[in-house]
Amino acid sequence: MRISVLYSGEFGKKVLGNLINSDQFCTSCGEACDHCRQGRKSYSGFLTEIHELPADLPEFVEEPEEYLPADLKPCDLLLAMDLHPDLFASLPTVAKKAHAKALIAPVENPKLAPAGLVRQVAEKLQNEEVEYAFPKPFCSLEKTGQPVIDRFVEMGFGKPKVEIILDNEEITTARVIKDAPCGCTWFVARKLVYTEAADFKETVSSAHHAYPCTASMDNDPEIGDTILHKAGYIIRESVDSALDKAQKENANDR
Repeated sequence: MRISVLYSGEFGKKVLGNLINSDQFCTSCGEACDHCRQGRKSYSGFLTEIHELPADLPEFVEEPEEYLPADLKPCDLLLAMDLHPDLFASLPTVAKKAHAKALIAPVENPKLAPAGLVRQVAEKLQNEEVEYAFPKPFCSLEKTGQPVIDRFVEMGFGKPKVEIILDNEEITTARVIKDAPCGCTWFVARKLVYTEAADFKETVSSAHHAYPCTASMDNDPEIGDTILHKAGYIIRESVDSALDKAQKENANDR
């Protein structure tokens, strides 16, 4: 799959780093790093183009094309992250120029992609028969029934899924089955190892903030909470589900 990326800011850098999976990407464990990500596949060969767009733009951008790439190579998936609202509004035009079959534009900051603007962009993409998803946050992405977007999810990115092995009530193994696109799931999984299952909520919350999650702390009227909090709930529910499964398996083995 050919993926072109447009992004502004730190979140896009994290997603790119996770896709590429270079040995310098995750430094969250510092000197305690045990290179847990070494066996994970790199998708650098899937990346057709990468464009970092300016984040310090004026409140209103009258000519967004001045800041967008003039030409884009054909791609299957256009990934757009944390763009200025006026650049976000131009995404259907960008997708058309790139002959993109699908667009994923995660909403990590409600000020950059308010609900009304997202609906307008979605309508234009639908008219152009371009697949689209606007996950809020990116780690809420699941299969949509749209082939190209589902292929991205099948690559192992979207709503986190982990597998846990318990020794009594101690977590001895935490494997990442599906990773949050920013890479946070690997860090959370690493921090869970050799902790008590009963303490998982505190462990997950601490790791999620320490990674750190860069989603907005502004209240989002559509979800009635902050996007950062929603991301925290998602990874906590994923770990809770994995623990429940591990505990049931242990009970059946007795």
